[in-house]
Amino acid sequence: MMRVTSGTYADRLVSNLGNITARQAKYQAQIATGQRVTLPEDDPSAVRRALDLDGERGRVGQFGRNIARLKETATTTNTVMRSLSKIATRASELAVKSNSIRSADDLKAYAAEVTQLIQQAVSSSNSTLRGDAVMAGTRNGQPAYTMTLGTDGRVESVTYNGNQDVPSLDIAEGQEFTASVVGSNPTGSGPAGLIEDPRSGADLFGHLIAFQNQLLAGKGAEVTSTTAVGLQADADNLLRHIAANGVSQGRLEAAGATVTDRLQSLEGQIAGETDVDLAKALVRLNETQMSYQAALQTGGKILNMSLMDYIR
Repeated sequence: MMRVTSGTYADRLVSNLGNITARQAKYQAQIATGQRVTLPEDDPSAVRRALDLDGERGRVGQFGRNIARLKETATTTNTVMRSLSKIATRASELAVKSNSIRSADDLKAYAAEVTQLIQQAVSSSNSTLRGDAVMAGTRNGQPAYTMTLGTDGRVESVTYNGNQDVPSLDIAEGQEFTASVVGSNPTGSGPAGLIEDPRSGADLFGHLIAFQNQLLAGKGAEVTSTTAVGLQADADNLLRHIAANGVSQGRLEAAGATVTDRLQSLEGQIAGETDVDLAKALVRLNETQMSYQAALQTGGKILNMSLMDYIR
């Protein structure tokens, strides 16, 4: 039979008290921080699952940031579209009026207004978002359009500086989306041009410059048969883009709501892996405190026993 000395009791008591104290510290830390897992060794499986969920949260969060950026682009683009639509509408009104005017001075007054409309359209088309020209495709580090004025103040030409590539961003796994439009696309393929596109007969700057020149030349009667038709094509093209922009904004709102729901779900799952159940932690802390007191009392009795206690 193995002989158990009083020293062995003391060693075991100290060891047991140390273990209980460690558990107390653990539960106290959990209650104070609200975290069940603070170190990998606390629960390796939970830590691994939490890391995987956190990685997914990062990816979904990036989708949310992309959607926010695309919504900004869509809003800015919509503002440009509506501005250009008003310009095209006003130009069409002047085209109708100029057909019945024969006075050279009146036609020149109309021409001056058309020149102002062209300048306004160039200014709107050169709108930027965070320093990028929104109508220039991916060549957006410079103004989308350059305007050339004649010595008499008329607009001689408007040149497109962008390209026909639209930037896109991921809004979900495997889903790229663009809220951008290109200003001009004379190629006949690819994304539709907002201002110039032969597929729709649109060439807003070309038509406005032709209108300006006709008025300056006193050829108001020619406007109805030529320029007015082109201006109507411009107006129709702009309206189609405005409608498409509305659809894009609706899709972005839906995608944003999906991302928000997913992030909330991931937050809950991560919390489920790492957060402490406060009620359980309090119960366990209370149990360890009771165990500590019991160990002290029992140990004290054992260590204070004398030979007479054994004889009795």
